[in-house]
Amino acid sequence: MGPTVVNGLPAHILFVHVVVVLVPLTALGVVAAAVRPGWARRFGLLLPVLALVSLVSVPLTTHAGEWLEKRVGDSPLLDKHTELGDTLLPWALGLFLVSAALWWLGRRAGSADSAAPAPGSSLAWTSTTWFRSVAVVVALIVAVGACVDVYRIGDSGAKAAWTGGFSSKPLPHKG
Repeated sequence: MGPTVVNGLPAHILFVHVVVVLVPLTALGVVAAAVRPGWARRFGLLLPVLALVSLVSVPLTTHAGEWLEKRVGDSPLLDKHTELGDTLLPWALGLFLVSAALWWLGRRAGSADSAAPAPGSSLAWTSTTWFRSVAVVVALIVAVGACVDVYRIGDSGAKAAWTGGFSSKPLPHKG
């Protein structure tokens, strides 16, 4: 599916940084675009493309992690990390779908501006407020869910990698 080793290092330890940066960045962009519809138009295709890269990076990282899992010792901490790692893909997909919907609505609103109903029209105000409110709520749910999941997965991975792997006191260096 994807590379498992990069420059002699397990690819998972490199790919995970892409996920840790891009998923929260995408989540922030999705919330910003939902709260400020004008920003969704300014972002243009950038936000859906960022969300797509985030989405694709999740299974690449998971695949490389599964490869690595077979090459390290088994532990309960690693089992917890791998279980949690499988939960991020739906959140990343949600970020992509919400970003694509915001992009599409932003384009539609931009083209409809010239043919908009008269200001003060209650139908236009009600539908805009309703769509905007739904977009903000959905964006917040998906963004918070994705960020919390990234945190939980990263925390469990750090514990799996580092628990018992260092000394609390400095070690003498051989010189």
